[in-house]
This record gives sequence, C-alpha cells and structure tokens, in this order.
Amino acid sequence: MSMVIEADGIGRDYGKLVAVDALDLAVGQGEMFALLGPNGGGKTTTVGLLTTLLRPSRGSARVAGYDVARQPAEVRSRIGVVFQGPSLDEHLTAWENLDFHARIYKMPRAQFRQQAGELLALVELAERQHEPVRNFSGGMRRRLELARGLLHQPQVLFLDEPTVGLDPQTRRAIWEYLHTLRQQNGVTIFLTTHYLEEAESCDRVAILDGGKLVALDTPAALKATLGGDVLYIRTTDVQAAEQLLRAEGLAVRHIAEGLAVEADDGPAKIPELVALLERSGHAVQAVNLRRPSLEDVFIKLTGRDIRAENPDAAEVLGRKARMGRGPRGGR
Repeated sequence: MSMVIEADGIGRDYGKLVAVDALDLAVGQGEMFALLGPNGGGKTTTVGLLTTLLRPSRGSARVAGYDVARQPAEVRSRIGVVFQGPSLDEHLTAWENLDFHARIYKMPRAQFRQQAGELLALVELAERQHEPVRNFSGGMRRRLELARGLLHQPQVLFLDEPTVGLDPQTRRAIWEYLHTLRQQNGVTIFLTTHYLEEAESCDRVAILDGGKLVALDTPAALKATLGGDVLYIRTTDVQAAEQLLRAEGLAVRHIAEGLAVEADDGPAKIPELVALLERSGHAVQAVNLRRPSLEDVFIKLTGRDIRAENPDAAEVLGRKARMGRGPRGGR
C-alpha cells in the first residue's frame, strides 16, 4: 500500500507548551484512519500541521507526496478539509457555497456542475440545493461541508470532529455517507474524534495523549492488548474495594461507574470476586460483563476519560484570535 500521509518526528510548540511532540505517522492510500485523544491531546494541532495551517516546530510531513512546510500550495490542492467549527456562508445557497469553492480551486465549469450534482445527490441535498444554508439543520450543513470537501476530488479528506454536536441519528447518517464516499471515490479519510464507537469502523486507530502517540493499530488489535473480559463492579466503598482487588493481583481501574476489572474468563470470575468482596464487608451493588472496548484501551493507556475537558493549544489560540487577542505573525 502506498503511503499518502507520512509524518516523521513532526512537532509543534507554543512557547514552552509542547502541543505535538515528535509524531511519526504513515497512512495508506484509501485508508480510513482515526486519531483519538482527549480534548487537549493534540488532535486539532496535528490536523493543522498536516493541512498546512500550522508550521512545524520540528520534524517534517508529506501529504500526497508534497512537503507540508515547503510545498503548501501543492498539498492544499490535493486535500479536502472539514473543520470542527461551521465554515459555510449561511447567506448563500448550497449550490452557491459549492460554486464559490470550485472557483477558488479553478475547477472547469463542466466538471464542477457534474461533481456538484453527483455529490449533492449523494448527501441527499439535491432537492434543497437552491435554498440558503441558514435554513438548513446542523446535520444538513455537515453533509454539505462533506460534499464541499470532496468537490475538487482530493486524494485525502481531513475531518476534524465531523459529528461533534450532532444528535445520534444524524451522526449515524454522517458515517453512512463517509463510508459511501470512500467506496465511490477511493479517498483517504483522516479523522479526529472523541467518539470511540466511531473509531471502531476505521482501518486503524492512533491514540494521542499530551501530544504524544501512545498507541497505533487496528481497533481489534488494540482491544486484544487488554485480553479476556472486563467486569464492571459497583460497590459501596469503591476505593477500599479497589485496594482489596489490587492486593489480589488483579488489574483494576477506577472509572465513573465504579471499578473495571480485567479477567481472562469473566463468567467464571464473577462469583469469585463477589464472594471476595462480600467476605471483606463490601456490598456489591451491580456486576456487568463486557468484552474490552476502545474506551477501556484508552483509559488504560492514558489514565483518564477521553471526554475530559482540556482544550487543544491550537483550539485555544484559535479562540483568542477570533476574540482579537491572538498572537501576531500568523504561521
């Protein structure tokens, strides 16, 4: 498989803050690749580096065969980007938003009309194409942004939290469109998300925490690192129960719902653990058995929940810039 994204020790600093630290990545042509991480883990900064919006402090990266720092124009002409925040002109119609994008990329008019028509039909907006975007729901706008990102037939589509803020039904619909777009266009999809269930359908998943790459593999292989089953236990005194189970040599994690205990044979382990806890005076309120998930992997690797609030450095600077307090000098 040929590599369409290659990062070699790329990093980005904001003063003394290391937002992304010596990141190595290789993403193949046609792959659906997910970058996971908590808010503040470096996801948005990484996308900014790979899409030429940020200049690397060190290292290098090539996208579609071009260096992101030395050949930004060539990179931009070969990628599509759907940003985390809204970026459509609400006063224009869906067709006019696509037309404006096509003119920026100097698309031939015949090619634009064909591509726009096909993509609007694909995302089920053909019948609404002449309505102003201000009349669209959040899900409709997101679908239009996906169509716009693919209009100039990019080799790579970057999606920064493509379903953030959408209801579950719309999120599922967006993912159906993504898989259809990938099958029909053969485009490489590089996305960031903190919805772990979304990453399950990706070819490979990278976990970023504190700007560092802590894991990279297929979803199945990452979950296999935990081995066996996971038992979720609620007791009256979680901390004391955790200490007791750790003393027994068990792999235990403290989670919001209580304790997560790794076990090779979950069904056989349940009565043993319940008896142990009750003999020690801990009332067991509930026990659930589940196969390991990406969330279990993430918590084990990072020690925290993926939804922990801690904005990415790039996101913070973006907010300051929008408020007129950003650093001068741009890139």
